[in-house]
Amino acid sequence: MISRIAIIGIIVEENQSVSKINSLLSDYRSTIIGRLGIPYDKRGINVISIVVDAPTDSINALTGKLASFPGVSAKAVFSRTEFAENEE
Repeated sequence: MISRIAIIGIIVEENQSVSKINSLLSDYRSTIIGRLGIPYDKRGINVISIVVDAPTDSINALTGKLASFPGVSAKAVFSRTEFAENEE
């Protein structure tokens, strides 16, 4: 299977969605390389960046699910290089 590296940028404007986001990210934990969350109290939002290594369809599915939560925006930026799953 072919995988790609991607960064998913998430902006959370509704705190009610935070537990849903954390639960979903837990479901995808095997594909997550790293995560950075920044609460921006001045604007009342949270900014999260996730780095993943997964097939394109899986990354798109995760991004779409995140963006479906109330008050959540999510976009993915993909590497141009594709990797065979057994490459390290």
